Amino acid sequence: MAEDPYAPLREELVETRIRSAGVTNTRVLRVIAETPRHRFVPPSQRSKAYYDMALPIGDAQTISSPFIVALMTEALDPQPTDKVLEIGTGSGYQAAVLSPLVEKVYTIEIVKPLGEKAARTLAELGYDNVSVRVGDGFLGWPEAAPFDKIIVTCSPESIPRPLVDQLREGGQMIIPVGERYQQTLYHMIKKDGKLERQPLRPTLFVPMTGTAEEGRQRQPDPSRPEIINGDFQQAGPSPAFIPGWYYGRQVRRVSAGLDSSAGQSSENQASSNASGPAFVRFENETPGLDSHLLQGVAIDGRAVTLVRLAGRVRTEDVGGSSRADRLPMVAITFYDDLRRELGTYWLGPFRGTRPWREESRMIRVPPQTREAILRIGLFGATGTADFDDIRLEVR
Repeated sequence: MAEDPYAPLREELVETRIRSAGVTNTRVLRVIAETPRHRFVPPSQRSKAYYDMALPIGDAQTISSPFIVALMTEALDPQPTDKVLEIGTGSGYQAAVLSPLVEKVYTIEIVKPLGEKAARTLAELGYDNVSVRVGDGFLGWPEAAPFDKIIVTCSPESIPRPLVDQLREGGQMIIPVGERYQQTLYHMIKKDGKLERQPLRPTLFVPMTGTAEEGRQRQPDPSRPEIINGDFQQAGPSPAFIPGWYYGRQVRRVSAGLDSSAGQSSENQASSNASGPAFVRFENETPGLDSHLLQGVAIDGRAVTLVRLAGRVRTEDVGGSSRADRLPMVAITFYDDLRRELGTYWLGPFRGTRPWREESRMIRVPPQTREAILRIGLFGATGTADFDDIRLEVR
């Protein structure tokens, strides 16, 4: 058998981006290391297949990052006898990861070309216990119910009733729920016909296509882009849970009164240097290890032509990288309606040790822009970086 040139990349992905980020289930880690993600992305994206990032797969859809797939799979607690329903097939990658871990996978994709392509890819690769259907995932797969587990890899505003009905008593569901750019990943267990929910972390998923998305009660206004919780005054259930932000790595919310680093030895002194009584702190000791926080933003380049990106940054002993893109910064990337990247702009990068300082720049928004991703963090550098008062102002 020919040697798989992608195998070392998968092993590196597991060790540096998934295990180190907190996924510990050995069965899940093994499957991620064995699943050929490059077969589930377009040829133009294969060079990025084993980066820990979402990638466009056509029809305005994306393949989830390997970390979020591993996280959701671990949270689902897959067992060899499980019958699992997946909503939002997309590329078929999540179904491929589940296939060796459970008895049977049923997966539904509403976008016909994607569903048909995923079915072909899964069949070519020998995932014989996966059945694919093109249709409305919110309706579930009633003739195959009840399901032991349900995993939803797209974001409804609320939980569709048919999915609740088709989950067996005691069964588990992993699902991102919320507004278009403000979602929380939940782990749910069905008890007495109802779902008991536990929030796992903020997240961002592609929404359901069609009437489900159009019927959302709350839609973002892309003519008035805004950053949610940019001053970090909203607290989550733990310091690592930052409301409004997602995919946090090596980050925690710090109350100014608890800040004792970078020369801040008292509550009054810390408060005088930050914009309020809280900020976020990134810390990393291993060069190249991710440490960041992200937020999705609705923005229409036809309505918004110029924005001011601003924020406050403090660093201590930052180093460990010679690459500008692996140092602390505030970055924004614009995307078109097919989620193709249009350009990235940033404040920074920042090195060494520096006190709190306001940074800002004016940015022209590409007219094709329909959404953006904001990123803050160390991005692989070592040391400590604090961020506060992150703003995006229309000019």
